[in-house]
Amino acid sequence: MTAPPRPSRLGTGLPPFYCPLPRDLVHPEAKEVESRAVAWLDAFGLYPDPVERAWGLATHSADFSCRIIPEGDVEAVLLFTQWNYWANAVDDWQDSGSDEVGTAAVVEHGVRLLRTIEDPGVSVLPDGPMTRALLDLVDRTHALLTPYELRRFVEGTRDWLLGAAWRAARAEAGSMPGLNEFVAMGPLANGTRFSLTWSDVARRDRLPADVLCSPALTVLTDAAGFVVSADNDLFSYDKDDHLEPREVNLVNVLAHQEGCSPAEAVPLAVALRDRVMVLFTGLRARLEHGADAADGDGELRRHLAALGHYVAGSIAWQTRAPRYASPRNRYELPLEEAQFTVRYAEEPSFTGTGAPDLPALASWWRQLHG
Repeated sequence: MTAPPRPSRLGTGLPPFYCPLPRDLVHPEAKEVESRAVAWLDAFGLYPDPVERAWGLATHSADFSCRIIPEGDVEAVLLFTQWNYWANAVDDWQDSGSDEVGTAAVVEHGVRLLRTIEDPGVSVLPDGPMTRALLDLVDRTHALLTPYELRRFVEGTRDWLLGAAWRAARAEAGSMPGLNEFVAMGPLANGTRFSLTWSDVARRDRLPADVLCSPALTVLTDAAGFVVSADNDLFSYDKDDHLEPREVNLVNVLAHQEGCSPAEAVPLAVALRDRVMVLFTGLRARLEHGADAADGDGELRRHLAALGHYVAGSIAWQTRAPRYASPRNRYELPLEEAQFTVRYAEEPSFTGTGAPDLPALASWWRQLHG
């Protein structure tokens, strides 16, 4: 008889998610996107054997892509999906816990990856399926994106790789960061701008740089990234709970700070996450109101809606992803039908409206009345 998987340190079931945003939207061509993306993976031999292929497909990267971009050009969504399958393979390498994957290796690979995206002819990565697939992605990305869109994508990739390097450095040092450090730097590894670039590309929306980089929209984007990162730390917690020292995530940071168990830290994590969600919805409403007079073609309103799709779509995707619902440290192969039972909260778990006592977040609240 097979022993049941060991229980989660978070307790039984995930907490309710406060998400007052449109949910369960998905691109109408999602099945086509998934089929073509998987054919591309197989054509490049991205996975060395059937087991690795099963775990690669268990990321449900096509579902993620088609939920955070539920409308727009199919070719752009397909390319974004292929990027996500590729990036998840890198993420799994970074999170493998192998002695070979230290800070130096993560930084070295990250720098070479960034230079390859900026100039695919630099030849600074070793030949192999991952590099050949990357070069195909980079060539097609250069052909599709405008120079400014490409710069946005590179900066989003840099965020992801810097965040991953910082987490690797903390793990290598065996020290858990403080909460303010974590909320300032931890969500970088989520790659929010890596993803959101493609939302605008798929809709063919091109916001002016002074709008896209305005203080209020920058804060709104960072707030969306924080919520998605916090949610991922809950959904993915079991996947990495075998690592020692413990994974640098919001739950473990709070548990370390408060001297409590991960299960006892969950309400603290949810309360902070909900405070930022309340900020996100309030600031987005203010920007939508301000867009009424100045947004003649609706680009800004569509961009604001896309930020909501990113937050809500990420929850819906993770609910159904075997990568998280049947994690590799508990199962030899992913269970295709595995999913979480997710409840949605009608109200935030934290009822206050003021800024938290964290310098990394406090300035965000000033944008509510800007």
